Amino acid sequence: MASDKAFVQKVLSKLEPLQVDARPMFGEFGLYFKGKMFGLICDNTFFIRPTEAGKEIAGRVGTGFPYPGAKPCYKISSSKLNDHDWLTALVKLTADELPLPKKKKPRKDVK
Repeated sequence: MASDKAFVQKVLSKLEPLQVDARPMFGEFGLYFKGKMFGLICDNTFFIRPTEAGKEIAGRVGTGFPYPGAKPCYKISSSKLNDHDWLTALVKLTADELPLPKKKKPRKDVK
Protein backbone atom coordinates (compact mmCIF):
# COMPACT_ATOMS: atom_id res chain seq x y z
CA MET A 1 0.00 0.00 0.00
CA ALA A 2 1.43 3.37 -0.98
CA SER A 3 1.65 6.23 1.49
CA ASP A 4 -0.64 9.17 0.90
CA LYS A 5 0.66 12.68 0.37
CA ALA A 6 -1.38 14.06 3.29
CA PHE A 7 0.60 11.90 5.73
CA VAL A 8 3.88 12.93 4.09
CA GLN A 9 2.92 16.61 4.47
CA LYS A 10 2.01 16.00 8.12
CA VAL A 11 5.46 14.54 8.81
CA LEU A 12 7.20 17.37 6.94
CA SER A 13 5.25 19.96 8.93
CA LYS A 14 6.30 18.27 12.20
CA LEU A 15 9.94 18.58 11.11
CA GLU A 16 9.81 22.33 10.43
CA PRO A 17 11.93 24.49 10.47
CA LEU A 18 14.34 21.77 9.25
CA GLN A 19 14.53 21.79 5.48
CA VAL A 20 13.55 18.18 4.84
CA ASP A 21 12.74 16.93 1.34
CA ALA A 22 10.43 14.02 0.60
CA ARG A 23 11.22 12.22 -2.64
CA PRO A 24 8.95 9.57 -4.15
CA MET A 25 10.46 6.10 -4.25
CA PHE A 26 8.46 3.14 -5.60
CA GLY A 27 5.15 4.43 -4.24
CA GLU A 28 6.67 5.41 -0.91
CA PHE A 29 8.91 8.31 0.14
CA GLY A 30 12.53 8.83 1.14
CA LEU A 31 13.24 11.71 3.52
CA TYR A 32 16.39 13.78 3.05
CA PHE A 33 18.12 16.36 5.26
CA LYS A 34 21.37 18.03 4.23
CA GLY A 35 21.50 15.77 1.16
CA LYS A 36 21.38 12.57 3.24
CA MET A 37 18.54 10.06 3.32
CA PHE A 38 17.75 9.66 7.01
CA GLY A 39 14.28 8.18 6.89
CA LEU A 40 11.42 6.62 4.99
CA ILE A 41 7.67 6.85 4.93
CA CYS A 42 6.19 3.48 4.04
CA ASP A 43 2.53 2.49 4.43
CA ASN A 44 1.86 5.80 6.20
CA THR A 45 4.46 4.99 8.86
CA PHE A 46 7.51 7.16 9.55
CA PHE A 47 10.85 5.36 9.95
CA ILE A 48 14.26 6.83 10.84
CA ARG A 49 17.55 5.04 10.21
CA PRO A 50 19.30 4.05 13.45
CA THR A 51 22.73 5.52 14.20
CA GLU A 52 24.97 5.51 17.27
CA ALA A 53 24.28 9.21 17.88
CA GLY A 54 20.55 8.69 17.43
CA LYS A 55 20.56 5.78 19.85
CA GLU A 56 21.71 8.19 22.58
CA ILE A 57 18.42 10.12 22.51
CA ALA A 58 16.04 7.60 20.91
CA GLY A 59 15.10 6.09 24.23
CA ARG A 60 12.40 3.46 24.12
CA VAL A 61 11.41 3.81 20.49
CA GLY A 62 10.13 0.74 18.75
CA THR A 63 11.72 -0.64 15.63
CA GLY A 64 10.23 -2.02 12.48
CA PHE A 65 10.95 -2.86 8.88
CA PRO A 66 9.85 -0.28 6.30
CA TYR A 67 9.63 -2.96 3.59
CA PRO A 68 10.49 -6.67 3.24
CA GLY A 69 14.25 -7.21 3.31
CA ALA A 70 15.00 -3.81 4.85
CA LYS A 71 17.21 -3.29 7.88
CA PRO A 72 15.35 -2.40 11.07
CA CYS A 73 14.64 1.30 11.60
CA TYR A 74 13.15 3.39 14.38
CA LYS A 75 9.38 3.34 13.98
CA ILE A 76 8.12 6.77 15.00
CA SER A 77 4.80 6.61 16.84
CA SER A 78 2.20 9.37 16.65
CA SER A 79 3.08 10.52 20.18
CA LYS A 80 6.77 10.79 19.27
CA LEU A 81 5.82 12.55 16.02
CA ASN A 82 4.24 15.27 18.17
CA ASP A 83 7.37 15.69 20.33
CA HIS A 84 8.94 18.40 18.15
CA ASP A 85 12.16 18.96 20.13
CA TRP A 86 12.93 15.25 20.41
CA LEU A 87 12.09 14.58 16.76
CA THR A 88 14.15 17.40 15.27
CA ALA A 89 17.10 16.53 17.53
CA LEU A 90 16.94 12.89 16.39
CA VAL A 91 16.85 13.91 12.72
CA LYS A 92 19.80 16.30 13.13
CA LEU A 93 21.93 13.75 15.00
CA THR A 94 21.07 11.00 12.53
CA ALA A 95 21.84 13.10 9.45
CA ASP A 96 25.10 14.39 10.94
CA GLU A 97 26.34 10.83 11.43
CA LEU A 98 25.31 9.49 8.02
CA PRO A 99 27.74 9.76 5.09
CA LEU A 100 26.96 11.83 2.03
CA PRO A 101 25.79 9.71 -0.91
CA LYS A 102 28.46 8.70 -3.40
CA LYS A 103 28.63 10.72 -6.58
CA LYS A 104 27.16 8.89 -9.54
CA LYS A 105 29.44 8.38 -12.52
CA PRO A 106 28.12 9.78 -15.78
CA ARG A 107 26.56 7.18 -18.05
CA LYS A 108 28.45 6.27 -21.17
CA ASP A 109 26.47 6.30 -24.38
CA VAL A 110 25.95 2.79 -25.71
CA LYS A 111 26.24 2.47 -29.48
